[in-house]
Amino acid sequence: MANARPGVGMTGFASMAPVSDDALAPDEVAALREASAVLAGRRLAMLTGAGLSTDSGIPDYRGPGSAPRKPMTYQEFIGSMENRRRYWARNHLGWSHLRHADPNAGHAAVALMEQRGLLTGLVTQNVDRLHEDAGSVNVVDLHGRFDQVICLDQGHTFSRKLLAAILEELNPGFVEAALEAGVVEMAPDADATIEDPELITSFVVAVCPICGGTLKPDFVYFGENVPKDRVDRAYAMVDSADALLVAGSSLTVMSGLRFVRHASKAGKPVVIINRGTTRGDGLATLKLDLGVSGALEYLSRDLPDLPDTGRAIGISTG
Repeated sequence: MANARPGVGMTGFASMAPVSDDALAPDEVAALREASAVLAGRRLAMLTGAGLSTDSGIPDYRGPGSAPRKPMTYQEFIGSMENRRRYWARNHLGWSHLRHADPNAGHAAVALMEQRGLLTGLVTQNVDRLHEDAGSVNVVDLHGRFDQVICLDQGHTFSRKLLAAILEELNPGFVEAALEAGVVEMAPDADATIEDPELITSFVVAVCPICGGTLKPDFVYFGENVPKDRVDRAYAMVDSADALLVAGSSLTVMSGLRFVRHASKAGKPVVIINRGTTRGDGLATLKLDLGVSGALEYLSRDLPDLPDTGRAIGISTG
């Protein structure tokens, strides 16, 4: 396909069909033209959330129609082996689903905007690494990454793919048995609800292959703080930008909302694209209640080139 993009993460090469203007209703096109008028000629910082990955088959936490759920907190995870057993059993199943997700047209549009020099950088609240798979480079994975595991005792890190192989060896046939028992819900952090409690109680939890310590997915749990270096990089992207574009985030948690507040306080335009209300609506210069992928692809084509493309900052592939 003409717009196929090489992936740089687990999903390899992904092809995203373009969203034509014919797929957008006239009122949606009118709203996007208004957004384009606000953003044109400005270098943007981008903040994305789970609503961008729904078109890749990854459920949203808080979007319209999302089932209520209570994710495990960090305190609960470290508090007991029973909680860790329940978490890793569910995560092992969720990983088997999430690892096959591919970037969608919205991820491709963000990568194109970066390649065109329209972005100072991208801050994502998602842990799915689909931005990187679509070709984005200057990314702050604010809440961490689902494809990596960390040892809480000694800080060793491992790929989630390696841990999956270890868990499969320790729990042969578990995924098949769980799927047969019935899966109620998948979540964007690779968590999955399992109907059969006996499957969870029989699950064998892996320990650190090096020191035997406690393993945890390398992303930020509820009750944990985002590492300061990530926050500083994200603020720097906003400070270096002329406007902030938010896509697919309800801004429910302060980790994302603070950047909207920061940009608004600095007098920078804030455009929010999200299905449903967000906590940042009152601070937005413009709020669009639209599908995220189609809107971003429209903007990636409609926004004009900038005369200077050398202001992207804080580039890191780590």
